[in-house]
Amino acid sequence: MRATSTTATQATNIDIYFCDVFHVDPNRLEAYGAFNISVVNDLPLFVDPFLLFNSTKSEYRVLHDEMIRYLQFLRDKAAVGAVDEDLIEYWFTFHEVKQNWLGFSKSGNTGSGLGIDFARALYANLNTVFKSFGQETITKGSHLEKLTLIRSGVGKDNISDFTTNLIKRYLLEYTQTFARDHIPSELCHGYNVPKVSFNYETAIWENSMFTLPCYRGDFVILTPKDILTKDETWINRLDLIDSFELIADSLPNGALRALINSYFREHLPKKPSDREVVEAKVKTIQQYPEIIEYYIREKEDDGDQAQSVSSRKVRETEHFFIDQVKILSELLLGETEFYSTRGDTYAEARDRVQFLKDVIENKDGYRFFWRDGQPIRKEDDLQVLYRLTWFGTPSDINREVNNGRGAVDFKVSRGSVDKSLVECKLASNSKLRRNLANQVAIYQKASDAPRALKVIIYFTETELTKVRNILKELGLSDAENIILIDARRDNKPSASTA
Repeated sequence: MRATSTTATQATNIDIYFCDVFHVDPNRLEAYGAFNISVVNDLPLFVDPFLLFNSTKSEYRVLHDEMIRYLQFLRDKAAVGAVDEDLIEYWFTFHEVKQNWLGFSKSGNTGSGLGIDFARALYANLNTVFKSFGQETITKGSHLEKLTLIRSGVGKDNISDFTTNLIKRYLLEYTQTFARDHIPSELCHGYNVPKVSFNYETAIWENSMFTLPCYRGDFVILTPKDILTKDETWINRLDLIDSFELIADSLPNGALRALINSYFREHLPKKPSDREVVEAKVKTIQQYPEIIEYYIREKEDDGDQAQSVSSRKVRETEHFFIDQVKILSELLLGETEFYSTRGDTYAEARDRVQFLKDVIENKDGYRFFWRDGQPIRKEDDLQVLYRLTWFGTPSDINREVNNGRGAVDFKVSRGSVDKSLVECKLASNSKLRRNLANQVAIYQKASDAPRALKVIIYFTETELTKVRNILKELGLSDAENIILIDARRDNKPSASTA
């Protein structure tokens, strides 16, 4: 039975997550198996198609089979002859399914999707690496992830986007079912969603109607936690390269093993650098793609570990980006002016950084940046965490594109005139000195956002000394737009219990 607004759980003071916005008891969402997404910012999780392939759930395996069927359709079209450019765009490109609020976007939920470059890469490999789809002799099944192994620059976000598009009907039905039972009707709306089902007789993507949760005029999609992972999909290019020697040495065909090892050695300089070793491995894999088949077979054989590894990563993500952020938000609520606005965007950004600095340094907020006794030295994670604390502002805060003056983390704006930039960096960043040295010239060229804040977080006394020395060398020790945040735990009163 559909939940009503009179029985719904009251939303928190700060609506950051799905359960907050739609008045859902988090225990109900947990029992349903869905991830409690943020509606402020994408969280760094991805759909891993291997978790569909290797699942004990028959509906997941059917989804994987349907994905492979679509790829076989594309391969067969490509095998007939040259495919018209318009059809390549229609069949091979997909918009990002931004409504699931997952992926790489550090601001909001809008990513790049699968454009024409991805389409051409897939098209070009359909009759090479994907030629044997459905007729594998080494691996147990077919895997979309092969594209990441053949081509650099095609990563987990591309594979996740492609998978999400091909299982979109399932995700929409999954969300609709939950919404009908647990979300007040006034918080839902009917949507005619494009490219939901592919009609193989007409070779046309078809739309369908769904009743879905509505947030700021757009629908929201839930995703089951057991098909999500973080960092890398189970089958990935970095792992293939790292496993190269082990795979090459364990090939059952002795002649092939000798040829591969010989080819690899021939392409190594006498004293190869790490980069040259990787290049030699890549050349060998391209020459002998059988390596890919045996690598995938090993990943299939170890498939039972995929679910446990991904589950652990999802739990860590929940702990860091949900549990910790909720506590951090409550602490920031105690700073009565944090979620209020005064002055222009520069004053607002500076006030928020100062409040955040106070919470981290003086109110045990430093704890959120440590996990298992180690600091979280992943700049992307820290930037997403910082973005989540920006809820409740009339300003737009968006990821700033690299337009020739350097990549900047965030642009805060109110209209076309009032704009400021914010960068969140780790003191341990090896490029910090160059980043600071270039900042004046970079921002002076930024005529649309001439003011900027640099936020640097450090975890040790050594890191603090490094930053101070850099600032002194550059004459920036007294720069009012550079704010250091002390996230050490060995100098805090409660460090012994952290």
